[in-house]
Amino acid sequence: MAEIPAINTSPLIFLTKGGYLDLLRIISSSIIVPAAVATEIQAYGETDVTAVALTNTEELVVQETPSVPAVIQSWDLGPGESAVLTWGYVNPGTEVILDDLAARRCAGALGIPVRGTLGIVLTAKQRGVIPAARPVLEQLRLCGMYLSDRVMNQALLLVEE
Repeated sequence: MAEIPAINTSPLIFLTKGGYLDLLRIISSSIIVPAAVATEIQAYGETDVTAVALTNTEELVVQETPSVPAVIQSWDLGPGESAVLTWGYVNPGTEVILDDLAARRCAGALGIPVRGTLGIVLTAKQRGVIPAARPVLEQLRLCGMYLSDRVMNQALLLVEE
């Protein structure tokens, strides 16, 4: 049985700002927020919507992660990405939730299952949790998530939109 998945800063921010934090429940009833990620979020201030969600959402579990292994350090990623990848690395088969391309490439190279914000929305659509993915993705883009029209349209074809 895989461990609880870990999430990075940007997917947490986009889902919170867009009002879609509850979509994480389709992945797991609990989500690990590495302490390095929590520190990044808390730097925005205690009234920031994501910082408030981190404090008030019991499904988000702030957790210290082990020291970052050299194989992950060599990718020269940020502290949040490195902590999330470390969680997946030390818990084989555990999914990590990342949007950063370099971090996703690292996950792929290390065999760590990875899903991004886009993947969460597509899964929600496939499971009938949301009626349509396009409006959700458009809202997330308004909240700062970068997603090209080409990638979005290709992804939407996968869920028949």
